[in-house]
Parts: sequence; structure tokens; C-alpha cells
Amino acid sequence: MQQLFPSHVDDVDVLALYAADSRPAPTDRPWVMMNMISSADGGISIDGVSGGLGGPADKAVFTAIRAVADVILVASGTVRAENYRRPQTPITVQAIREHRGQLARPELAIVTGSLSLGSDHRVFDDNIPIVLTHAQAPAARRAELAPHAEILDAGIDSVDLGLALRMLRERGARTVLLEGGPTLNGHLVSAGLVDEVCLSLSPLLVGGRSSRIVASEGPGITTDLTLQRILQQDGLTFYRYTRT
Repeated sequence: MQQLFPSHVDDVDVLALYAADSRPAPTDRPWVMMNMISSADGGISIDGVSGGLGGPADKAVFTAIRAVADVILVASGTVRAENYRRPQTPITVQAIREHRGQLARPELAIVTGSLSLGSDHRVFDDNIPIVLTHAQAPAARRAELAPHAEILDAGIDSVDLGLALRMLRERGARTVLLEGGPTLNGHLVSAGLVDEVCLSLSPLLVGGRSSRIVASEGPGITTDLTLQRILQQDGLTFYRYTRT
């Protein structure tokens, strides 16, 4: 893996590189980093999933980014579309995390106002994820998921993402990794709650109707970013930005 910016380095240890980055958590919420992959024409999926855009280099960076997170935050629609499961953290990375005082694996927090995720989904296999919902979520769905997840109400009739982040901070999370989908990304960006953007750019044109990495129904909100690093391998380019 080559580093192209801010200086040229022929061979970098991506695991150590992302671990060494400064991520000063605000006092009332965790530092939020968003990680997404995009084609050269802005598409984030092929046939509805992102896997076809990446490769071994992307998996290495993906592992390095997940390694620094205390909690992975994801929408239930993305859990279904990408067939999420318990974070597959390599044994060597588990040891590094425990040495830093983190849990061996990052926790998974799923955002769902409707609690529509089936209790038979593999994300619940050998795993008790956090489910972030609201007080008026369907009672029957809550009863079905309760044995399989830790359900937290972050709001009265909708999920208040600011409150959800504060609740994660109270649980000890200092770094939260946002993995989508685009609508959840859009809500957090619009609320000014994303501190870091990690973007993998794939050398593919995909066309079609694929979403962008951030989507919102309202007017666009401009967020200034500062480029911190560029990595490159096998035609993929990896950008790290922080909010200016």
C-alpha cells in the first residue's frame, strides 16, 4: 500500500496508520467517522451491494478502519442489503484492541425506527447488537427482538441521532464508525455530527441508479472537509478527510 499524500511512502502499515490518527471525541458524544466506497462515477453499489466495488486492498483498509472503532453504526436497511453479521475481527487485531483498552470486537449498533429487522437474521447469531429505536416503536416487534438485542430508545416518536450518540458516549464509546446507508449518512451529515470521512474510490464506472454516499430529501448542506491522507493500491484510492 502506497501513501501518496501528505508525503510519499512506498509501503505503509495501514493498521498502524489509521490507529495513529488523532480522533479527539467531543465531550458529549463520540467522534464519528464515516467509511464508504464509491465508483469513479459516484455509485456505491453493483446490483444492490457494495462488495463488487472493492478488492483485497479495500478489505485491508476496511479492517484497519473498523479496528479503531468502539461502535459500528448502521441502518437496518443496510444490515439487510449487505447481509451484516457480527464484526469479523482478526485475532491479531483483537489483541491490539484489548491492549488499547477496547473490547476485542467493536459493538454493532443498528438504527431502526420500525424494528423491522427479523430476529432470524444472521446479525443476531452469536451476537447481541445494540438496536437504536424510539419509545413508540411497534410493541410486537420490540418483544420479538428483545431476547436478541439490547434495545435503546433514543427519542419519543423517531430516532434522535444526537441523543443516540450521547447514549453511546455514556456507554463508553469514544469513536463511532458510520457505515451507512446513504440516508442515515445524510441525517448525520445534516446535523453536523460527522467528524471524519474515509472514502474508497474504485476504478469502475457502474452507471444505473446507484445512490451516492450521502442522501437527503431536503436542500443540500455544504460541509467543508480537509484532506488528511491519500493511499493507493491496485487501482483503488483511499482518501481520509476530517471536517474543517
